[in-house]
Amino acid sequence: MTKRILIVEDEIHISNIIKMNLNLVHYETVEVYDGLAALDVLKQEKFNLILLDVMIPSLDGFELMERIKAYGTPVIFLTAKNSVYDKVKGLKLGAEDYMVKPFEAIELLARIETVLRRYGTEDKVITFQHVQVDLDKREVVIQGEPVDMTPKEYNLLVVLLKNKNIALTREQFLEKVWGVDYYGETRTVDMHIKSLRKKLNLHEQIKTIYKIGYRLEE
Repeated sequence: MTKRILIVEDEIHISNIIKMNLNLVHYETVEVYDGLAALDVLKQEKFNLILLDVMIPSLDGFELMERIKAYGTPVIFLTAKNSVYDKVKGLKLGAEDYMVKPFEAIELLARIETVLRRYGTEDKVITFQHVQVDLDKREVVIQGEPVDMTPKEYNLLVVLLKNKNIALTREQFLEKVWGVDYYGETRTVDMHIKSLRKKLNLHEQIKTIYKIGYRLEE
């Protein structure tokens, strides 16, 4: 089921960028630009998550948070206010996370995924064309037949699936799959990508982005 995310951000260009990145990975989004508009839409519609700027017109993010607690919808604050006081205040109000601008799209997507998983709304099975991945079983299946994969190949595939249509660098793959303490060469990413393409018949879908890395495309 498609997850619905409400974006409450008064800087339209930032809101549009967030919307674009979320839509690329198939989240459904609604944009509003002030606190009262957010309050109105929340009275009428249900969302899986709210991305909430602190410094918005009408009602600021902290005031809005006080008034929407009863809805039980998880909130991630997105703000330029980077003081410890503001972060603590936001978290004490009940926010699940607090991100300081500017931030990378890939980090935002990862934090959204973490919050949705915490609330039990993350998809347990991911389907991409002829490939099906069961996240609970850590199992990859093609047309009913399980595919033998190493742990690193599996983790690399999941990263690609969860960041579909987004170009990731080799360094980002290393950090997400091999960990921040890995000091080997980025060549290992290329070797594992080659293996994934062959095992899953995704030669055309896993695109090489020149001098950057790779992107999974439908």
